[in-house]
Order: sequence, then C-alpha cells, then structure tokens
Amino acid sequence: MIEHLSINSLGVIEETVVELDPGLTVVTGETGAGKTMVVTALNLLLGARADAGAIRAGDGKASVEAGFILPPDHKSATAAVDAGAVLDEDADYRHLVVTRSITASGTGTRSRATAGGRGVPVALLGEIGEHAVAIHGQSDQLRLKSPTAQRLALDAYGGKTLSAALKNYRKTYDTLQSVSSELQELLNQAQERALEAENLQRSLEEIDDANIEDQEDTELQDQIKRLESAEEFRSAAHISTTALSGDDNDLDAPSAESLVELARQAIDQTPGELEELEGIRNRLATVGIELSDITAEISQFASSLTEDGPYALNQAQSRLAELNRLKKLYGPDLADVLTWAQEQRPRLDVLHGDTDRIEYLTEEEQHLTATLNEQGAELTALRQEYGVKLGAQVTEELHGLLMPTAQLSVAVDPLDAPGPHGFDSIALLLQPHPGSEPRPLGKGASGGELSRIMLALEVVLADTDPVPTFIFDEIDAGVGGEAAVQIGRRLARLATRVQVIVVTHLPQVAAYANKHLRVNKDPNVEAGFTTSDVSELVGEERISELARMLAGHASSSSAREHARELLEASHA
Repeated sequence: MIEHLSINSLGVIEETVVELDPGLTVVTGETGAGKTMVVTALNLLLGARADAGAIRAGDGKASVEAGFILPPDHKSATAAVDAGAVLDEDADYRHLVVTRSITASGTGTRSRATAGGRGVPVALLGEIGEHAVAIHGQSDQLRLKSPTAQRLALDAYGGKTLSAALKNYRKTYDTLQSVSSELQELLNQAQERALEAENLQRSLEEIDDANIEDQEDTELQDQIKRLESAEEFRSAAHISTTALSGDDNDLDAPSAESLVELARQAIDQTPGELEELEGIRNRLATVGIELSDITAEISQFASSLTEDGPYALNQAQSRLAELNRLKKLYGPDLADVLTWAQEQRPRLDVLHGDTDRIEYLTEEEQHLTATLNEQGAELTALRQEYGVKLGAQVTEELHGLLMPTAQLSVAVDPLDAPGPHGFDSIALLLQPHPGSEPRPLGKGASGGELSRIMLALEVVLADTDPVPTFIFDEIDAGVGGEAAVQIGRRLARLATRVQVIVVTHLPQVAAYANKHLRVNKDPNVEAGFTTSDVSELVGEERISELARMLAGHASSSSAREHARELLEASHA
C-alpha cells in the first residue's frame, strides 16, 4: 500500500503531504482545485512521461514522493533492491520511498528518479508500479481490455487448480517446442550432415591409417640426414679403421695400434725397473686398449650402414611427406593432428546417430503432442468452468450496481494453433439486456456503465489480483442516484481487501471513505495564479464538504442533513 504522498509545485498544488488510509481514501474538491494532480503525482511516481507544463507557474521544478509498505517478497520490493535501493524493514513489511522530480530547461524537460535513496532509471519506477498500483482513469475505464489481460484474470480467478493445470501444460509445450525444433533441424540439414559425416569419416580414417607415433617426424628428419650421408660415413670409417688397425690388403702398412704396441714393447724390454718408465708403460697399454675399442666401434658403425640406403632414404622421405601433409591439414604439429582426431570422434558419433535420433525424436514428438492435447483439453475445460463462475459473480455485482438486465460472460474459444498458454482465446463479453448480442467489453456501453462493469470486475477479482493498491480517477462519471450509492458500497467492500484511492465528485461515494481528503483552492486574482493544498476532513468539515457536493454550497441545512444521512447509511 501507499503510506504517504508528498507533492511540491505540481499543477496548482504548491506543497502538501497527505497520509493515505490502508482502506478507502477519497479525494474531493471544487472543479479546477487540482484533484487530479493527486493522480498525476502518482502517475509520475509510476514512471509516466514528465511534462514541463505540469510544473506550477512561477517555479522551475516539481517533485513528488511516496512511501510504499510492501510484503518482504513482493515483486516491487525485489525490483527496487536489485537496482540498489535501500529499504527499511520490520518484522512483517519492507518500506520503500520513491521520488520523482521534473525540471523545465531550455532544451526540454529533465527528469530524475530515486528508489530507496538510490538514483534509478525512470523505467524502474514503471516496473515497481506495475506490481504495486493499478490506476483507472476516465480515459482508461477498463484495465482488462486486452485478450491477454482477460486470460490472465480468468487464470488467476481459477486459483491453484487452474494454475497447476497451466503449469503442466506449459512444461509439456516447452518440451514439445524443443523436440520439434531439433527434429526439424535434423530433417532440414540431413544432406549437409551426411556430407559432413562422410568427410569427417575419411579424415579420421587417413589419420588412423597413418599410425602416427609421437615425435616420428623429428626422428625421420634425423634418419634422412644419416641416409643422405651414408657413403661419406662409410669412407670415413674405412680410412679410420685402416689408420688405427691396419690394411688387410697390405700387412706391412703401419697402423696406430701396432705402433703403440711397438712403443710399449720397447719400454717393456728395457733392463731394470725404473719408476719413470713404469708409468709410461702403463699409459701405453691403456692407449692400445682405447685404440682397439675405438676401432671396434667404428667397425660396428660401418656395419650399421645398410647397403640398401637409397631405398631406405626414399621410404623415409615418403613417410615424412605424408606426415607433413597431415600436419598441414589438421594441425601444425603431429600432436595437434592426434588431438584434432580425438576431438572430432564424438561429432562423428553424433552424425552417425542422426537416423536413430530422428526416429527417437519423431516418437517423442508424437507422444508429447498427445499429452499436450490431453492437458490442453483439461485446461480448456477448467477455463470454461471458472469462466461460468466468474461471469455469474460479476453479473451479480452488476445487478447490485443497478444494471439488472446485464449479463457478463466469458467466451473460451479455440485458437488456430496451440500456444504457450493453451488452446484458448479468452474474451469477456457483456450482454446489456436480454435479446442483445454479447459484445466485447468497452463496445456499446456508456461511460457510467463502463465504470460499473470495471468496478464489478475489480471487486470479484480483488482476491486473486496481486496489486495491493487501486486508484480510481473519477470513474463514477455519468453515474448518480442509487447507482452512485452502490458504487460507494462496492468500493468500500473492495477496500476491505486492498487499498483504494478514489478521486470523486459524488457525495454518495465520498461518504463511504475511511479517510476523506479535500483539495482546497485559493485563487490569487491580483497575482494571477491559484494555489491549492490538501487537507483531511473530519467531523463537521466532512459534513460541510458532502453538503457542498450535494447542493453546491456547504451552508444549506437540508444538504447538511442529507450529508449526515449519507454518512450514517454508509457506516451502517
């Protein structure tokens, strides 16, 4: 609910702060006093477009402020907190203060908004207001004009039973949409996916057939270098072994091994044992052994040089060329080629599984369609059932509002195709009198009739509507007499469940208020402007205002007596 409203320099109102009742608050005043500025202020706080023309003459800025009391989990409170607003909290409620200021400038109108002390976009005020307040003005007699709003109203009226059926339907509908979308995609892309599978299969097979080993390309490069220099290696080995161990074809040719052995024997044959020669003898023996080992290693190396070198070289070069081709296609390194193959195998499995997947999705689509048809039929039956009840309740209210022959009905008609909210198009229809054709709301009814229809709907739907505050701006236009009394009664009944704020010119309505506010006009002829403020009326002040509304002036004794009767009747 709205706890208080502060207005500064808006229209003819210079400055005022009003406390609003949690039940029914009425706002009255003479024509031109500025009653509608209260609604204008609330509209600004709910994100309406700012107009510099609404700023009070002589001032450059107007501002409005409202304090909301909301349940802890209310959507408006959550939206404000998400935007950074700071809310005061107690055991049961959260308190949110919202402000809006408009400033006239040479380039147009500037607007600033805050929520919970934090500057916020004006659009956030609209989001807060959407869930906190419903405003009905003379130009917007019915908030339930659109088919969407009417469907939501009927579904809310159906309570948990209809809500559960709709939830099950939506779950099936969303799943069916997903399945159908995937199936259609597979069918539309069958040829492309088959070609992709064929190419991917060929690529993976050539990688598998290559039987790649880690670092194989590096080893092949070393092998090719070795094979390309095989003759040079063989010649060097022959020269080296001949120099070290001699030539088998020339036994007299000297060799390093024989010369070292000759030197060792010469030292070994010297007479006596000299310590200096003993060390030389041992070193020569070691050199001889080392030369023998080197010769053996060179011979082994020479033996490893295969005679089919050209063939082996050709094989190695061909293998390296194949590996380089794979690297060019699938990755800069062999490791990348293997990684690519590993990553693509699941994709190939998916593509190969298309046929099975299509069969599965086709069966699933058929099953879900059958389930959706059952759930849609159930939803339609429930809407028809609750539509009859809603129509009967609203009709009863209309009869109480002096529309004794009016009938409201709910048409539940099939859509061309199932939608996310069911198979149904919902329409609220009014039959003004027997024999007339039921017509959509808002067509063929007078302003006074529209006011009563809207009020009847609001009274019936109040228990299911999440909006905690209703504001009515002279919705009783074109109504009088007993019909006005009945409107006042129903507004009072509505106010037992939600907060109701009414701008009215009818004393029959004002008499039912828990709080009566009057907009007071103070024209300054010399200065050329009018100033208004808002005050609460109690006791005789309220009697005087009701008398003014009844007879045009507050001093009429008969009007004051009638005003007392209205108050007594409303209290009764």
